[in-house]
Amino acid sequence: MQPFPHQYQVRANAGPDDLVRLSSAGIEDLSSAAPVEFDGPGGHWSPETLLLGAVADCFVLSFRAVATASRFSWVELNCETLGTLDRVDRTTRFTRLTTKARLKIGQDASVERARALLEKAEQVCLISNSLNAERFLEVEVLVE
Repeated sequence: MQPFPHQYQVRANAGPDDLVRLSSAGIEDLSSAAPVEFDGPGGHWSPETLLLGAVADCFVLSFRAVATASRFSWVELNCETLGTLDRVDRTTRFTRLTTKARLKIGQDASVERARALLEKAEQVCLISNSLNAERFLEVEVLVE
């Protein structure tokens, strides 16, 4: 890993009525639009879904790093993040993030250790740690 601090840059470009094009050096562009809940067209990534995608992605990558450092063998991790957007003190923000993690492990792996490592991944996820919403983790561990 490179020493801190790290810096990241994303550009957004749009006209009055078209999709927002998100770009960053060296990676594929994404298109974004307001979600249906904000009178957008739907069918595209939105700032809301991108944020929840970042939480879910960070959780999976954090678990991968924690499991590797702990020499824990696993088969597959499925993660779903649900976010509640609400008005609090006249400010619209995410108030609750629930991450549902479903981890498949081999017969030789410990279910208790798997649960502990999933909890550790949630604790170290830098995206979740950067947000002020309440965070919840629901874990299911399946033995193959």
